[in-house]
Amino acid sequence: MNRPALSLSLLALVLTAALCCFLPAKSPPERRPAASFQAGAVVVDVTPQQFPVIVNGGFQSNTMDKVKTPLKARALALSDGRTTAVIVVVDSCMMPRPLLDEVKKNASKATGIPGDRIMISATHTHSAGSCMGGLGTPPDPNYVPFLKKRLVLAIERVVKDLRPAHIGFGRTSAPEFTALRRWIRRPDRIVNDPFGNPTVRANMHAASNLDDVTGESGPEDPELSLISIQTREGKPLAVLANFSMHYFSGEDGISADYFGLFCEGLKKRLAPEPGSKFVGIMSHGCSGDIWRRDYALPESWNKLAKIEEYASGLVDLASGVLEAVEYREAADLAMAEQRMTLNYRVPDKQLLEWSQRVVEKMGDRLPRTQEEIYAREQVILHERQETEVVTQALRIGDIAIATTPNETYAITGLKIKGSSPLEKTMVIELANGGDGYIPPPEQHLFGGYNTWAARSAGLEVSAEPRIAESCTLLLEQVTGVPRRHPRQSRGPAASAIAQLQPAAWYRLDEFAGPRALDSSPHRHDAIYESHVTYYLEGPRSALFCGPGQTNRAAMFAGGRLRTRPPGLADQWSLSLWFWNGMPSDARKVSGWLVSRGHDHGLATGSLHAGVGGKGEHAGRLILQRGPGELSLQAGKSVIPRWEWQHLAVVRSETSLRVFLNGVEELHQADLPKSGIHLPQLFFGGRSDNQDNWEGRLDEIAIFDRALTEEEVQSLAGKK
Repeated sequence: MNRPALSLSLLALVLTAALCCFLPAKSPPERRPAASFQAGAVVVDVTPQQFPVIVNGGFQSNTMDKVKTPLKARALALSDGRTTAVIVVVDSCMMPRPLLDEVKKNASKATGIPGDRIMISATHTHSAGSCMGGLGTPPDPNYVPFLKKRLVLAIERVVKDLRPAHIGFGRTSAPEFTALRRWIRRPDRIVNDPFGNPTVRANMHAASNLDDVTGESGPEDPELSLISIQTREGKPLAVLANFSMHYFSGEDGISADYFGLFCEGLKKRLAPEPGSKFVGIMSHGCSGDIWRRDYALPESWNKLAKIEEYASGLVDLASGVLEAVEYREAADLAMAEQRMTLNYRVPDKQLLEWSQRVVEKMGDRLPRTQEEIYAREQVILHERQETEVVTQALRIGDIAIATTPNETYAITGLKIKGSSPLEKTMVIELANGGDGYIPPPEQHLFGGYNTWAARSAGLEVSAEPRIAESCTLLLEQVTGVPRRHPRQSRGPAASAIAQLQPAAWYRLDEFAGPRALDSSPHRHDAIYESHVTYYLEGPRSALFCGPGQTNRAAMFAGGRLRTRPPGLADQWSLSLWFWNGMPSDARKVSGWLVSRGHDHGLATGSLHAGVGGKGEHAGRLILQRGPGELSLQAGKSVIPRWEWQHLAVVRSETSLRVFLNGVEELHQADLPKSGIHLPQLFFGGRSDNQDNWEGRLDEIAIFDRALTEEEVQSLAGKK
C-alpha cells in the first residue's frame, strides 16, 4: 500500500545524489579581500620600583632587592584596517586572569579595542615581581597596581604605533636547547607525595640519578617558530618568537631570564643602529614538563650551562631562519575567544579536615614546609571550588596563534599544532591567566609535583583535553576550515610492513588512548590500558616517516596494549620495535614484551617473550611457554638499555623462532599443534600482568602466517 510513496522517496534520493555529483565540492568560507596590513611594536619597562619585592616561582615566599636585568612588557599590535589585535608578552612568572581582565577593560576604554582582541601572556621568568598568589608566595601589594598601569600604557602606546607593514613566518628545530624534565621512576623507586602517600611515579628532575628512572614521560617540542614583521621599506620592526623551554633559572636578582636576553640579542643582531624601534619578543611555548637539561645525554650538560651562551645560541638560530623568510604585503585578521568554567580538584572530607588542622596551627604566618603549603592549598581549593579560564585563537593571513592559560605540557602544544587547520601555528601558554599545570589525564596516574592539587595544578583531570579542544575549535572558527587529523606518513620501512600485508598493524602514534588504530586495511584496533604515555620519539624517523616527520612511539609504565586479531591459529608472526628502560639488575624479569594467552593468568599453551633481569638471563631475550618457568629459554645477545631493537616471533606448524634485529636468537623445533584457542595478544606485559614492560614500543605488526627469514630481516632493516 505504501510502495508508490516509497518509490517517490527513492527517486528523490537518486535525483539528489545525481545533482550532488555536478555540484562543486564545499570550500572554506570566502575571506574578505586582504586589506592593508599594519603593525606596531613598543616596549614598556615593568621592573619593580619598590624593594625588596616579593618574587614567585618557588615553594616558599622569597624577596629580591636588586635588579640584574630589567623586566619589560613587549607589545605587538596588528591590524588589517577592520580588525585590530594586540599581543603583550610580559616578563612575569604568572599573571592571574582577574588582573588581566581589569587591564583589558581599562585598555579597551582607552583605545576602543575590545578586550577579547587583546592577548597578554607571561614569559614565566622565576625572578620577577609577584602579581599572583600561589603555593607559599603572596602577590606583592606594591607591585600589582604598578604592573596594571604599565600594561595599560603598553597597549595604549602600541595601538598608536601602527604603520604599514609586511609579515612573514619561519621556523627551525632546536632540540639541543630543550628536553624533558619529567621522567618516570622505576616501579621499585616510587616516592611519597606531600601527604605521605607513595604516589610519585614520575616527577621533575627525577633523572638526575638515571638509575632511578625508566624514561621520559612524554615528548619534547623543539620547534622555534618566528612571526617576523617589517616596515614597508623592508626594515625589521618586530619578531614574535615562540619556544618550549621552561626557564633558565639560577638568576641572582630581578631578571627577565633567557627570554629578555634573547629579545635584546635579537635587536642587536637585526637592528643595531641607535634609535632603532625594533622589538624582539620571546613568548612561552608549551613547557610544563620541559627544561634545558637533557638527562639522557649527561655529557652535554655543560654545553650551554651559561645563560648568555644559551640565549645567544637561540639568537643565532633565529637570525639564520629570518634571512630566508618571505614577506607578504597583506594579511587579514580574525580573532576569537572562549571562556569556560572548570572545576578544581577539591579535597575529600578527611583531607580537608587534616588540612584545616594544619592551617589553624600556622595562624597568620606564611607556610614554611611542603606539608603546610599543600594543606593551605587544599583549604583554598575547597573555598573556591571552580574557576573561569580563557582560551584564544588569532589568525594573521595564513599564520595562526592559539593560547592556553596554563603551564601546558609539550604534547598538548603538539596536539593543538597538529590539529590546527593552518600548518603555520604557534601555541603561547600562560596567556590571559595563570591557571597552573594541566597534565594530560594519563599523566595524573603518575603523580608528581605538577599533579598535586593546588592553585599551581588544581584544575580537574579533564582540563587538558577540554582546553586543547577549545583551542582547536577556536582555530577552526578563525580560519573557517576544518581541523587536520595528523597521522604519520609512510617511509620506506613502513611501506615494507604494508607490503607484507599484516593482519593488524599498530603504529602507536596516538596523542592519547584508549584506542590504538590499526593501520592495516582490517581495522582491528587495539586498546591501551592505563599507565601508558604517548607520542614519544620512536625508531628510525627517516625510514618510518616522510621528510621532516618524527616517528612516534608509546611509553609503557605498567599498562599493556590488548588486541584480538582474528585468524591466528598455529601459523602466525609478529614484528615490533622495543626500547628497554629498566636496568637488568632491578628485578628478576626486566619486562615482558609480548604475551599470547588468557587475561589474568598463564594458560597451558600460552606464550610469553621478554627481557631477562638479574641473574643468569640478565639483559637477554627470554621465552616462556605455558605457566611453568621450567620452559624458560634465553637468548645469547645482551640487549643495551635505552636503545631501539627489533623483535620478531615466527610460529610455523612445527617450530617457533625468535629473532633479535634480524638474527635468530631462539629456536624451538618439533612443536605439536596447540589445539588451544588463545585469541588475545598482549604487548607491553604478560597475560597475568606480572613484570610488565617499562619502556617504549613501536610499529607492532601481526601476521596470520609464518614469515620467512628474509622477510624478518627486511622488517629489521637488514635488507
